Amino acid sequence: MSKEQLLLSDKYKAFLKHDAPVEFLEGTTAAGKTTVGIFKFMLLVAESKKKYHIIAAKDTGTAEKNIINKDLGIIDDFGILTEYNGNGTKDEKIPHILYHTNNGDKVIYVMGYGDKKKWQKALGGQYGCLYIDEVNTADIDFVREAAMRSDYMMATLNPDDPSLPVYKEYINCSRPLPEYKADAPDEINNMLTEEPKPGWVHWFFSFDHNLGLTKEKLAKIILNVPKGTKLWKNKIIGIRGRATGLVFSNFDRKHHTKEKEWAKRYIRSYDRVSRESQDEWFVHFTAGVDTSYSQKSPDTISFSFTGITNKGKCIVLDEKVYNNAELQTPIAPSDTIKNLVDFMERNRKEWGLARNIFLDSADQATMTEWKKYKRTQGSVYIVNDAWKKTEIIDRINMQLGWMSFDNDTGKEPDYYVLSHCMHYIHELESYSWDEKKDNTPEDKNDHMVNSTQYSWLPYVKNIGVMKT
Repeated sequence: MSKEQLLLSDKYKAFLKHDAPVEFLEGTTAAGKTTVGIFKFMLLVAESKKKYHIIAAKDTGTAEKNIINKDLGIIDDFGILTEYNGNGTKDEKIPHILYHTNNGDKVIYVMGYGDKKKWQKALGGQYGCLYIDEVNTADIDFVREAAMRSDYMMATLNPDDPSLPVYKEYINCSRPLPEYKADAPDEINNMLTEEPKPGWVHWFFSFDHNLGLTKEKLAKIILNVPKGTKLWKNKIIGIRGRATGLVFSNFDRKHHTKEKEWAKRYIRSYDRVSRESQDEWFVHFTAGVDTSYSQKSPDTISFSFTGITNKGKCIVLDEKVYNNAELQTPIAPSDTIKNLVDFMERNRKEWGLARNIFLDSADQATMTEWKKYKRTQGSVYIVNDAWKKTEIIDRINMQLGWMSFDNDTGKEPDYYVLSHCMHYIHELESYSWDEKKDNTPEDKNDHMVNSTQYSWLPYVKNIGVMKT
């Protein structure tokens, strides 16, 4: 038995007492998530009416090291009440923990989600409690299958690439308890936007909640992580984001996202007195369209509406995104035209008229439908082929320049996006370089990126340069 004691902060005490069907424990490194989480898990297993339960990690060796045999791990905490059979037994072939409780013996299977063939063979039947270690690295098929078969699920994670499907399908469906919402960075809370599932709780834990972490140990952890890197943001601050390879690496929600009311100040006033006192206003409105009609991929049909001011600010004001893979009745090019006209009219009434729309020139099917619509219905709008002579790497370099800021000198960006444009924000935080090709982004997480670029490409001479 370890001489260490399980020291609990008030928040961890509240966590142990809280009753929920699904709980996600996210936060910084060394926050005590696994130590306290597995303790609660074992208590819930003891209370469960079911005999079989699951602990899952990358592989069984990781589970043994980080969950079962570590100080304040399962064997340390529960001693003679537990027997770990790493090679299985005659009756139970899968590695498992035999757990003696007042409700009878429980069997906790220990699975590795890194080997799909193994867990597919092992996963069957119905289970009481499910614990997934570092769920952000888990095979999403395992998460789906195991979660479906369990009465209760607990999962730990360190902040990671927010484009991973586990965030959209599971983690972002949870919500913090009101009294603890302020503990998490705004960047985390702002991502918990999927349709909430009843009772699903998101817990954010940091160094402050780990009473067993000494000042010396904390200082060493912080010293060993280069400040300002993505690793620093993930592990020390607890902000989600890919560790390497982001295209828009200088995108920062605090600097680049704004609310609608902030942008409304740039609508040109028609009142003479107000007009004379207004020193910055929108001079161009423009729209971009990028399309993919596939029903077998996450690719989307993406509309963007952008405003450019007389002082060079470029502001993405609105978006609309459709994904045929998520629709029972897929959208056809003719539907896209109707949706696009509705999108343009809504934004005309809210912001102003953008006569020119720039459509991916590779999509001639939608262009043909537009010509048919304009011939039969008439329209004030003009749909143009997108300007693609500017190479992708040059578009990226321009946008990175407009997004640059300097806290020391007070330099503000010239490029902004309104906070409700969550699809575009998601892409800015996940669009990455292709590791196998030089100066080439991956061909994913880019439909809103392309759409917005189509919208502003014809106006690049007006962005970030007109400061008077």
